[in-house]
Order: sequence, then structure tokens, then C-alpha cells
Amino acid sequence: MLVHIFRGPGRVFGFTADATAENLPAKFAPWVSFRSVELSRDNPTPGVDSGECLDDIEKHGFHITDAHVRITDQVV
Repeated sequence: MLVHIFRGPGRVFGFTADATAENLPAKFAPWVSFRSVELSRDNPTPGVDSGECLDDIEKHGFHITDAHVRITDQVV
């Protein structure tokens, strides 16, 4: 799955399939485009747990981390 990564304040990052970032929580806006990556459960990706990220995107539409620690549940 193609996942777009956006940077929020500090070390907060948002991961989403939405290239516009419109579905990311406003709490951490403004979101700045960082990069896009192809995520797969079969291939590890540095800096993110691919399985956890894809699960969150499927369930919530996004995955949020702070200093590489998942905080998605704190913002849904």
C-alpha cells in the first residue's frame, strides 16, 4: 500500500493513504509532506512498524507516532 508520511510538530508523524492529509488529526496540524513509501507487512520499513501502521490505517484511516512510538489511540 502506498502510504504518505506527514510531519507534525516536534517528532510527530502521520501516516495515511490520503495524499492530501485531510484525514489526519487537526490537533497536530499543520501537517507537512515528508515522503511516500510503499508499505507491506512482509517487508520491514525503518522507523515504523509496518503491520501496526497498516492496521491503524485500515481501522482509523491514519497512524500517528511521536518519536517512533504509536500514539494513534490517543487521538481517535
